[in-house]
Amino acid sequence: MTALAINGLSKVYDNGNQALSDISLQIPQGSFYALLGPNGAGKSTLINILADTVLASRGAVSLFGHDLLAERSWCKRRIGVVPQEVAFDPFFTPREVLAFTSGLFGCKPDFDWIDELLTRLELIDHSGKNTRQLSGGMRRRLLVAQALVHKPKLVILDEPTAGVDVELRKRLWDFMRELNAAGTTILLTTHYLDEAEELCDHVAIIDRGKLLTARPMGEMMREIASSYLWLHYGKAPVLTDAASEQLAAFEPRLSEHGICLKLGKQEGGSTFHQAYQAAVTCFGAPLDAGMRREKLEDVFLRLTGKQASRKTDAGDDHASD
Repeated sequence: MTALAINGLSKVYDNGNQALSDISLQIPQGSFYALLGPNGAGKSTLINILADTVLASRGAVSLFGHDLLAERSWCKRRIGVVPQEVAFDPFFTPREVLAFTSGLFGCKPDFDWIDELLTRLELIDHSGKNTRQLSGGMRRRLLVAQALVHKPKLVILDEPTAGVDVELRKRLWDFMRELNAAGTTILLTTHYLDEAEELCDHVAIIDRGKLLTARPMGEMMREIASSYLWLHYGKAPVLTDAASEQLAAFEPRLSEHGICLKLGKQEGGSTFHQAYQAAVTCFGAPLDAGMRREKLEDVFLRLTGKQASRKTDAGDDHASD
């Protein structure tokens, strides 16, 4: 079953800025779905439409088969949103915030669940403080608790771990995994692409308001992610015309210490042996060699046309599959 179906969604603001252009996504029920894009890609606009704080210009959205735009009351009780902005009444305690939020969703406060949320999000020792006394990381975790207090079937996490330290982030993700395993559908936006690759089973990438790809994470990494052979020679080899012609199929890239060759797919495996032999023929045996397969960050940067921050030469990459 589809948890969230987005069909032809577009948004043009009054100033003429087109934030979304004909976005269509199918988010399966029970999935942990990553929505990725560079700053200004349209992610926040999409989330704000789902949260009913921005009106779409065109398109339709359904939540578990119900029209999100026409059946707002039914849908709101089944969605929890963790926004980027932190805003609480400074004189309420975390427990009071969660009890009040329960009422906003038409639910009687479940204090056992509230205490479990405060415990799991490591706020229980601060539950009697006013929210103005909480640190930035605590307030962000309280936003997560607030989104979960009414036990929604779909949770939207918009950069939930910004400002949260590494250990707390790990424990937060452990909690999210448990909720997901119990059937909660999770839609995540994050700039921590390593986390998205580890956590999510589906991914969509948007840029400049347009959808670039949307598919299962494993499928995308198998079909789009490339593998590279790097060869370390101690210095950059001389790429003659003859060598360029012989290595053309491997899209050679010189580095300060060697050369990097892109591997292709063929029946029975990759072109590793052909690439290695071609390099040896051109430059002789290398001092060292290795392989690296692209991670989600590499694919993301390539699809969005951004410059990768990670080098792929022999001196900087020693990871292997």
